[in-house]
Amino acid sequence: MPALVLLGAQWGDEGKGKATDLLGGSVDYVVRYQGGNNAGHTVVVGDQKYALHLLPSGILSPGCTPVIGNGVVVDPAVLLSELSGLNERGVDTSKLLLSGNAHLITSYHTTIDKVSERFLGKRKIGTTGRGIGPTYADKINRVGIRVQDIFDESILRQKVEAALDFKNQVLAKLYNRRAIAVDEVVEELLGYADKLSGFVCDTTLVLNNAIDEGKVVLFEGGQGTLLDVDHGTYPFVTSSNPTAGGACTGSGVGPTKINRVIGILKAYTTRVGAGPFPTELFDEDGDKLRTIGGERGVTTGRDRRCGWFDAVIARYATRVNGLTDFFLTKLDVLTGWEQIPVCVAYEIDGKRVEELPYSQSDFHHAKPIYEMLPGWSEDISKAKTFAELPKNAQAYVKALEEMSGAPISAIGVGPGRDETIEINSFL
Repeated sequence: MPALVLLGAQWGDEGKGKATDLLGGSVDYVVRYQGGNNAGHTVVVGDQKYALHLLPSGILSPGCTPVIGNGVVVDPAVLLSELSGLNERGVDTSKLLLSGNAHLITSYHTTIDKVSERFLGKRKIGTTGRGIGPTYADKINRVGIRVQDIFDESILRQKVEAALDFKNQVLAKLYNRRAIAVDEVVEELLGYADKLSGFVCDTTLVLNNAIDEGKVVLFEGGQGTLLDVDHGTYPFVTSSNPTAGGACTGSGVGPTKINRVIGILKAYTTRVGAGPFPTELFDEDGDKLRTIGGERGVTTGRDRRCGWFDAVIARYATRVNGLTDFFLTKLDVLTGWEQIPVCVAYEIDGKRVEELPYSQSDFHHAKPIYEMLPGWSEDISKAKTFAELPKNAQAYVKALEEMSGAPISAIGVGPGRDETIEINSFL
């Protein structure tokens, strides 16, 4: 049985939650392997809409075990609040597993995130202010707090003291903020121990055993390929690896156990936060995409920047992730355009470039080269097979597939769980 990675092939917000949830009824485990509550998924089940920020989308599938892996950074207050909200709506969250090696977002991480972003002024990255970056920085600097630390007060206090020795100097002397008391942080974190203890385990052992036993494990990335700290539009990126390689380091499952890598592509392109975006629209078409597509961040609440489909980015995602399939979402949003532009290459310094430039400067100056494809006006939300799509919609999908370098195996034609055309099974 397969182990699959499902990830965003653009800048995030492609509809990973819908794709994960679609597969959730057929898989045994769904694993978040990176990011934190800066990534949001919207899942529509019947007439119910769920906004998930930290929890794996599989938590909405009764037969599925949701797992938060070691590569995730966890704000315990957010996690408990999200669990409580789902419980109140009748969702069983008791099967959740949380890695003891996942790092915790503390109050000082969110404080530093917000004040440092304000300090940057015009050079700001556009973070969510939720402490994600500072938590990953502490992890790499080996002064982080892990979930397992809240079960040993002595170790927890030592680690908090070590972290705050330097941070309080920065807060007081650079940002003119009051120092944070060690006792306050320790007391707050210890208060989560009993509430989280029932979820914490060695998730690496659980997942490897599950795969060895023939169970189906789905690894769910947050954000998207172009926000990867190594392979994205640095420095306008997240602080972790949403790409396929991150699934291995963020879960403790080796690459030889992964059978399939599925990239989620929106039928156009969106982005939240600062950074280059070659196909971004500043006209009525951009406003129309934003309105029809409901393009507002699930977690941030910010309007998304909108633009036409970028095949250069899609090819890049195929390459760096080793994608085997695409799930194309929000095709229905494009209904009503007579012609739909698709970016097939860039112009940089008067030259045509068909692959993503490695140079940050070149990418900032890239101008899209468009190919016009005929649009359609028919409602496609009721289509159940590819053949039921209008001919021009079929041609659009086939053109994107050819340009992107991997087969499109599923198409989203509406927000609902059942509004999906499955061309090839992922399992």
